[in-house]
Amino acid sequence: MEAITRRRLTSIAAAGSFALAMPGLVRPARAADFQYKFAHGFPLTHPVHTHLVAAAKKTARDTGNALKIEVFGASQLGGDSQMMSQLRSGGVEFFTTAGLILSTFVPVAGIYGMGFAFKSYDEVWKAIDGDLGEHIRDAFAKAGVHPFTTVWDNGFRQLSTSNRPVQKADDLKGLKIRVPVSPLYTSLFRGLGAAPVNINLGEAYAALQTQLVDGQENPLVVFETAKFFEVQKHVAETNHIWDGAWLLAGRRAWGALPADMQAVVTRNFNAEGLRQRALSAELNNSLKQRLTAAGIAFTQPDVASFVGALRSTGFYSEWRGRYEPAAWQLLTKYAGELS
Repeated sequence: MEAITRRRLTSIAAAGSFALAMPGLVRPARAADFQYKFAHGFPLTHPVHTHLVAAAKKTARDTGNALKIEVFGASQLGGDSQMMSQLRSGGVEFFTTAGLILSTFVPVAGIYGMGFAFKSYDEVWKAIDGDLGEHIRDAFAKAGVHPFTTVWDNGFRQLSTSNRPVQKADDLKGLKIRVPVSPLYTSLFRGLGAAPVNINLGEAYAALQTQLVDGQENPLVVFETAKFFEVQKHVAETNHIWDGAWLLAGRRAWGALPADMQAVVTRNFNAEGLRQRALSAELNNSLKQRLTAAGIAFTQPDVASFVGALRSTGFYSEWRGRYEPAAWQLLTKYAGELS
């Protein structure tokens, strides 16, 4: 009787593992074997947050609640730098933020953020879903974290100011601009003559409201969901950088999950990432009318003046020297020559 019970338990366990690995099949409900935290700094109404929550719910469903992932957005667990440290120490199991912020941890993660490198989403996704993205993912893996295959969209970034419109590069001189904690952002705006100030996203609204800084730069969907339109008057449609949200898992946390559970997580978060891309692009394209109604004045600046300023100050030459030739070659394969 005991032997039969053991064989039956083995059979049930194998069937459950098989069901978990197969798309569309659901594991029977059970108490959570794993309770993981997913941290990020995007506003709770941002498409990154809403689609992370959707992916987490599908993962709980598909594992019969054996894996529960709680999503903590809006910098609830600290600024980006703090959350990255928590990921590496095991304080959180998953984390996402923009690649240019992650470049403080993995330098090559910011290579695609050279000012004005990409002109369209078509160029972006060919590079990020292609060998440039693969090169960056390899660097994350070597640094001790697990990168997901699908990079989520944060959009093309625009420049907002409170005190004057920006029409050309010279208009930036002396302006205090909030930028993320990233060497490349700091270098870019210094090259344009501005005075960049590194502030985490969760603290940016207060910095704008108290006029600690004159402006900031972000995709329109962040500008809207973070309510920056309440403390800014002008938006210059510069499209100066595209950036994406890279989903990372801590190595120990990821390695602790059984292979079939890893497959469920990968499938759900990559699928939601593609849905998030579509919604994010749609929102960034449609928000101009809504923000105009809210009192924001838009300008279409002379982009050539920005590129010229960056070339004349040696921005591109400096950053080209910071990367391995192979990485820079992958960038220019899609973006064309920059320096």
